[in-house]
Amino acid sequence: MSLKETSKYISLILRHKPETIGIHLDEHGWANVGELLEGIGKTHTISMEILEEIVRTDEKQRYSFNKDKTLIRANQGHSVPVDVELEEVAPPEVLYHGTGEKFRASIEQEGLKPKSRLYVHMSADTETARKVGMRHGKPVIFRIQARKMQEDGYIFYKSVNGVWLTNAVPAAYLQVIV
Repeated sequence: MSLKETSKYISLILRHKPETIGIHLDEHGWANVGELLEGIGKTHTISMEILEEIVRTDEKQRYSFNKDKTLIRANQGHSVPVDVELEEVAPPEVLYHGTGEKFRASIEQEGLKPKSRLYVHMSADTETARKVGMRHGKPVIFRIQARKMQEDGYIFYKSVNGVWLTNAVPAAYLQVIV
């Protein structure tokens, strides 16, 4: 299994299905590194060195170790209920959300919802939003009036890997960028 495939498998475990390998996440999303390695090792080749390389080289910076590398967690994107200890942060004037053309009409009507995740994910730039949108087919980028949302009482967070998060984005704050 390649590093990329192993990273995706770790993402599945730490964000969505820790029970896949028989481990548990604590209330903040942390998993015991030894248990993670043992669980993955039953079906895949993994070592502490491989895990450290995945964390260090992951282009999306999906994972974090604690200080002594005995615990690991995904930085955001969970569908399991955890509190990754995000701090409320004032957003920039605008943020962006990339998705596929097939979702455009429903988003324009209903706004952005977290669906199976805990938060709606946004980016500070259109290029990142476009890349995300391309994963869903023909990309569509929504411009979000983030500062106006905050002024209206919505709360924003920024994960350690730079992804902006909020509970939902009503359609009134969205504009499609062509």
